[in-house]
Amino acid sequence: KETFVKPRQPKISVINADDPNADFFGAFPADRVRTYGISRPADVRATDILYFPGYTQFVLRIDGDSMGVFRLPLAGAFNVSNALAAITAARAYGVTRDALETGLLRVSGVSGRLERIDEGQSFTALVDFAHTPNALKHALMAGRSMCAPDGRVIVVFGCAGLRDREKRRLMPENAIRYADISIFTAEDPRTESLDEILQTMADAAVSAGGIEGRHFHRVPDRGEALFRACQLARQGDVVLACGKGHEQSMAFGTTEYLWDDREAMRAALRGEPLRTLPTAP
Repeated sequence: KETFVKPRQPKISVINADDPNADFFGAFPADRVRTYGISRPADVRATDILYFPGYTQFVLRIDGDSMGVFRLPLAGAFNVSNALAAITAARAYGVTRDALETGLLRVSGVSGRLERIDEGQSFTALVDFAHTPNALKHALMAGRSMCAPDGRVIVVFGCAGLRDREKRRLMPENAIRYADISIFTAEDPRTESLDEILQTMADAAVSAGGIEGRHFHRVPDRGEALFRACQLARQGDVVLACGKGHEQSMAFGTTEYLWDDREAMRAALRGEPLRTLPTAP
């Protein structure tokens, strides 16, 4: 009986040079090690990065040679890093420069991850799943990169009930540091008091130097909060709805109610805020 033996494939390590643990990962056995990065020297790099409302542009450099300008239909430095990881792996197996460029242009955004909502408004509106302090920070930094020079970042988010209470301090602190205006609102309060959650968030924002009515607002109804953010926005601003992303419901008490941030954002942009959420117990 004939036996098929799968030919050995070379082991190629693709490592993010910007990661503090890059040297650790680079020490693992491999036939070939390739690095990518933005801020540190690497085999594959993105330089001259420009962020636009509809795409990100950068110069791709491989082993010091310019491969020209590439466009990525996604926002944020972390997506540039993700693209570099894919490029490095593909290039290691011989994928051509033109195929890389074509592939990047065909990338579609992940639902609820910095998803653009367009109703013809003069500012950028985004819905993102960021529901942790670090994720919120990076979402706000991505939003900042998409602002006009005099634009502002306006963020709407909440902190879930019956979940990590430390986030109720850390997330407002990050919002005060990285956004111009924050609107604290409902986000799955469950059986906890929404007013108490918002008070904890407000206290954290004040401790971080925020002034209520100037740097942050409390708007319990999430649909109204999104509407308020869109009314505050002007040309060149970025409005971010964080925390729900692709999710299709929100928990009040022990009941899951239908809710979609993307639809709520569209309604807010049309001047028709969704105010159908129940009052939290």
